[in-house]
Amino acid sequence: MKRLWLAAYRLRIVFRGIFLLLAIATVALALSLLQQEKQLALDAYQTHFDKTQQQLSALLRHPSGQLALLNPGMLNEASTGLHPVILPFAALDFDDQSKVQQAIAMSGCLQQYGENGDLCAGIGNSPWGGAFLYLAGHFNAPALTEHERGERDLSKADRLELTLNVDDQDFHWIAPFEADASKNNAAPVLRGRFTGFLVSDLEAGKSKPYKDFRALVWQQGRCNQPPANGDESQCQRTAFFSVRIAISQWQAAIYTNRNPAWPPTDLNRLRIHAQIKAANSEQVLLDSDHENRSGIFSLRDLQQHLLAGEKIEIRRLDQQKSYLQLQGDSAQALDQKALLIRLINWLPVEKRIWRLERKEVLNTAAFPVEFSLTGDQRSALQNLTIVAARISWYVAAMLLALLLAWGLLEVNIMRRITLLSKRAKALSSHVKASQGIDQFNLNDLRSADELGVLASCLQDLLRRVREDLEREQIRAAQEKDMWHAVGHEIMSPLQSLLALHQREDDPSLRYLQRMQQALTILYGNASPSEAFQASVLDIAPLELQQFVSTLIEYAPDAGIADLIWTEPRPAAEQNIWIKADAHSLEDVFSHILNNALRYRLPDTAIEIGLQADERYAVIRIQNRGPQIPEEMIDKIFEYGVSDQAEAGAMGQRGQGLFVAKTYMAKMGGTISVSNLDDGVCFVLTLPRAAAPL
Repeated sequence: MKRLWLAAYRLRIVFRGIFLLLAIATVALALSLLQQEKQLALDAYQTHFDKTQQQLSALLRHPSGQLALLNPGMLNEASTGLHPVILPFAALDFDDQSKVQQAIAMSGCLQQYGENGDLCAGIGNSPWGGAFLYLAGHFNAPALTEHERGERDLSKADRLELTLNVDDQDFHWIAPFEADASKNNAAPVLRGRFTGFLVSDLEAGKSKPYKDFRALVWQQGRCNQPPANGDESQCQRTAFFSVRIAISQWQAAIYTNRNPAWPPTDLNRLRIHAQIKAANSEQVLLDSDHENRSGIFSLRDLQQHLLAGEKIEIRRLDQQKSYLQLQGDSAQALDQKALLIRLINWLPVEKRIWRLERKEVLNTAAFPVEFSLTGDQRSALQNLTIVAARISWYVAAMLLALLLAWGLLEVNIMRRITLLSKRAKALSSHVKASQGIDQFNLNDLRSADELGVLASCLQDLLRRVREDLEREQIRAAQEKDMWHAVGHEIMSPLQSLLALHQREDDPSLRYLQRMQQALTILYGNASPSEAFQASVLDIAPLELQQFVSTLIEYAPDAGIADLIWTEPRPAAEQNIWIKADAHSLEDVFSHILNNALRYRLPDTAIEIGLQADERYAVIRIQNRGPQIPEEMIDKIFEYGVSDQAEAGAMGQRGQGLFVAKTYMAKMGGTISVSNLDDGVCFVLTLPRAAAPL
């Protein structure tokens, strides 16, 4: 008993050491993984920072970025109404539709007003391009109604109403549409102009157009959407207009000063209100003060590209103070997991750079600016803390699992092994030795621990197993003798039947020969499965198409009706020779056809298709009916597998498809099954043979 206790103690030392090593390995693995993740995170952040700097630099060099740099204060202030911006161009060719559209689209100055249209208001970035205010955009309207010359009521035509406030002075124009008579205004484009009249002049009885107001209009001739009733007169068409207005105050400042200030100092105070109104009504087609509008790109939009700790600073080189500073999300989340942060900071890495900075000078049309991007790689640790927290849960779970496993091993296994050893030794002392057990020698496993006691007990148990094995051999021999007797008793009357049906055209002959072959295979074997697997087939060249045709012809005699070819059927003169045993192949067809007959839907045919290439011939047997469950697809060819609870009682022992697969394998072929949309398809593949001479 003392030796048993010492043995158990030694095993517990070993197991406890193993569990301790597993715990240390788990923690070391987690730290190693976290260290690798830290290095990868820092490298990824370095790459991301460089890519962000390149993307932001490219964005600011684009005309839309140049527009934002030229208008830092204007675009960053949340305000209502339409305000002119400094365009990244010296001037606009307002009378060239394609150039104006391309310029305002590239610059990004368009403000969208839902589905009503868009507007862009701006000035050139050079005073020498002319002190002009540009207004361009799109709106949707039916075919524009023209203002008749001499008609004093301007509301009878589609019109542009524009209000401009400069230096606390208001200018209000009404500009009706006038078609261009000098050009062909047929589809697809209607061209014209908005002729501007000052409201103050109209009220004073003057009807002369304002000379510094120039506006052109182009309207597409086709409808935006085909009209439901076929009437295209009221369908919506897209129109584009371009307006240029000379600002006299700005022009006077330019021509009177040698070095005029540009942009104008009062640009931020300039207010614009533009409306497009329909003819014969006050319906507003486009309103610059409409609330449903989207802002244009501003420098503050760059903030969405920044990670925690990153900072953008933009300043003019001729000014010391930066006019824009943007910073990514605060990195306060790093302090919420101080323990994890300290652990991550403690882990050594090959490359450790905690601050990054990139500077670049960007030239605009008005002034150069310095663009600076500063990063902090500690922001990369923000996501790493999430990984660390997840790993910590896994480590804690692993350590807890190891602790539970050790406790269960101590309480439920080691203690029980000790008790089992005592009881097994007491039991083996009552077992008497018997002859023939020497071949099951376990003396080399005997020792002073519990496993040695168990080995001694197993030595005695193996004797019992040997006795049971001898009894099983006796039973198998008796069963084999029974198969001999059964085969002998059936073979005699079967030979008599063969003598009565010797004619080749007798339909019964082929079935009697198959019975004889089956009895020959089964005769002298212990079980049907062993018999079929041990059978030897007589494989010879066989003409497949004639074989299948004969099979279809005699199928009704075997109770299988409605067996047909699948179109297109191979030509009758096309001989397909294969390597097969005719009786075994017919047995394969019989098992598959009986299976298809049992499951096919009433009044449906069983279809046989035949294809061949240079190496193989393929037979497809298809029936319409229920599909085979997915879990049974790979099992139905096993011996004894059947989907019917009373299969044995009904003569269906689950050996038909097993026999078919065994015969196909012995003939060098394969058999498979698959579900179709409306049934099941068996596919037989056999190697081709050369035609006999």
